[in-house]
Amino acid sequence: THEQAKNLRVRLEKDTLIKSTQLITAAQALETFRGDGEFGDLVSALNNNPLPHTIVVRPTSAAEPAALQALKNTLLRDPLIDLVKLDTGWVRRLNAILDVARRAVWIATIMLVGAVIVIIGNTIRLDIQNRRAEIEVSKLLGASDGFVRRPFLYTGFWYGLLGGIFALLLLVISLWILSGPVTRLVGLYGGGFEPFGIDGFTLLAIFLISVAAGLGGAWSAVARHLAAIQPRV
Repeated sequence: THEQAKNLRVRLEKDTLIKSTQLITAAQALETFRGDGEFGDLVSALNNNPLPHTIVVRPTSAAEPAALQALKNTLLRDPLIDLVKLDTGWVRRLNAILDVARRAVWIATIMLVGAVIVIIGNTIRLDIQNRRAEIEVSKLLGASDGFVRRPFLYTGFWYGLLGGIFALLLLVISLWILSGPVTRLVGLYGGGFEPFGIDGFTLLAIFLISVAAGLGGAWSAVARHLAAIQPRV
């Protein structure tokens, strides 16, 4: 009955795998067929409505195909449900595309972090060479390697921090540019896409990785070149 279908819909919406549901009553389905030019005459000839109530279920974006299959098996055991139609093919295809995209992003991230370390290292190396005379005088006056190293590490820190800010701006622009195509792609597979922002964890990770890359590049450059600079007596 209609009341049973409504109660079933309420129960389904409590499932964590289900994002939203839509109840299509038998009367609504019949009206849809009646308005169809191909089936309109056939439906008009019926004495009663043979169509069942239908609930369209949209899973969450985090739902895996295996979990959806388990949900289908659970629903089939419900005496109020006669048929469950599940199309997980598009979910698998979409997950495969997203998995490739995630791996590509990780590869690009590792390459960019490596490039940042090399660039900052070369920048610090040039800075050390330009300040060679100053470093020699400082060591001649008794300055330790740690004292001489500190300003270069500060420089690496600020380079890394500025690089993190630039990376964050690029990420925001990229999300804005890709939101439209991704929405259309997901729509082709019958899903829905909600543009997402950058959470606190991602923001913190960007700055930590950027600062670590800056400090790492500066430290490696200083460690290689500072020991070679000795005061000339």
